[in-house]
Amino acid sequence: MSIYDFKVQNRKGEDFALAELKDKVLIIVNTATGCGFTPQYEGLEELYKKYHDKGLEILDFPCNQFGHEAPGNDDEIHQFCTLKYNTTFDQFKKIDVNGEHASPLYQYLKGQIQNDEINGTKNKLAMKGVEVLSTTCKKPGDIKWNFTKFLVDKEGKVIGRYSPTIKPEEMEPKIKELLSVN
Repeated sequence: MSIYDFKVQNRKGEDFALAELKDKVLIIVNTATGCGFTPQYEGLEELYKKYHDKGLEILDFPCNQFGHEAPGNDDEIHQFCTLKYNTTFDQFKKIDVNGEHASPLYQYLKGQIQNDEINGTKNKLAMKGVEVLSTTCKKPGDIKWNFTKFLVDKEGKVIGRYSPTIKPEEMEPKIKELLSVN
């Protein structure tokens, strides 16, 4: 099984085969519009603008499981992101990332890398607080909060899992390496 075996639904509910993204570097992120990490949309969009033409794709999966911070429907969420943050990368249908209704894609991602990469003591303490607040983070490997980011290489291998406290721009050196960009 690989990431290319999965289909997801775009925000209009149409199937999208991840096999269409072969030979691309992917950032897969669960998001929310009312979260303290929501401004990370700016960093994600900057990475997208900078590296999309070199092979970067960002897959945005809104999720309402953490503090009910993505309460709108798919169109409302999309409108918020495009108006407030000028996002142009692909946004998909709202999903669950933990629990019995978790997206099969997220079940796979969590199985590939079970622990978030967290830089610095301050960020580790912040994530401990987030874990306490999270009511859906019950099993090892579960997503702890909004804006957990997975990095996937051109061969479809999940090579990184970044906590919400890691800003998108902190991923840039690894993205450049995967894209073979100086």
